[in-house]
Amino acid sequence: MKKIIVILAALSCIGLLASASLPKKGPQPQIRPAESGPAPQAPTTPPTPEPKPDRPDAGAPSTEPPPTDTSAEPEKQGPKLPSQQTLEEQHLTIAAESDEEHSECIKELQSLGVVFTDISRIDDGNGCGIDKPIKVTEVLPGIKIKPDAVFRCPVALALARWMKESVIPAARVAASDQGNIVSVNQASSYICRLRNGAETGKVSEHARGNAIDIASFSFERGKDIAVQPRREDPTLIGAFQRTISAAGCLYFTTVLDPESDAAHETHFHLDVLERNGGYRYCH
Repeated sequence: MKKIIVILAALSCIGLLASASLPKKGPQPQIRPAESGPAPQAPTTPPTPEPKPDRPDAGAPSTEPPPTDTSAEPEKQGPKLPSQQTLEEQHLTIAAESDEEHSECIKELQSLGVVFTDISRIDDGNGCGIDKPIKVTEVLPGIKIKPDAVFRCPVALALARWMKESVIPAARVAASDQGNIVSVNQASSYICRLRNGAETGKVSEHARGNAIDIASFSFERGKDIAVQPRREDPTLIGAFQRTISAAGCLYFTTVLDPESDAAHETHFHLDVLERNGGYRYCH
């Protein structure tokens, strides 16, 4: 009986301790003070977008045509490159020649025995022409040019010097059994055209009277030496052609032989085009 009383007393003490240490209610959250002014109202209807400032008539039906699709339209092209221009589009002019320089050149031709005549100024339009042209019938005494050739005096002078100082001495070694050269057979002198007869691109030096094309050389014994691909030709004739081709660069500023490209497989192209720094192109 005493044990029961003790246990009850102990339990009573525990209950008193629990009731004394724990509050009946926990802490309550503080209520946030209300902000001043009425609470915002949710819109009952969606807002209507306002027209753009630069379109005051945005609310009215548009009278402008609908945009078109330009993706299929061709792009506008810029100016043509010189390589894409025709002779007419290049607006070239004929270069004027100095009277003094022409007179000096003529005197040198006469001293070499070149047979020629002065002819009237050539103007075929589009920059084609020669200010002071000459017609040559003999490049040196006893050596005709067939057919007669028309170009500027500097071409005739370079041709005469090349023949006298390089071609004739080389022919005496390589073709001594054929006798002397009696004619130079030309394929083209003055002619109004672009390079290689193309429809577009740079003007040919032939159109300015600066060039001549040599196709062959005729000899006393009746045989010709034709200009043709001879890079691998092991004969004296092959050596003759390679020699005079290389020597041509001493007199002309441009030498194109049959090894240069397909357009020159049958002749030498020789011209006196002046380049910056005295540059020469020989191939």
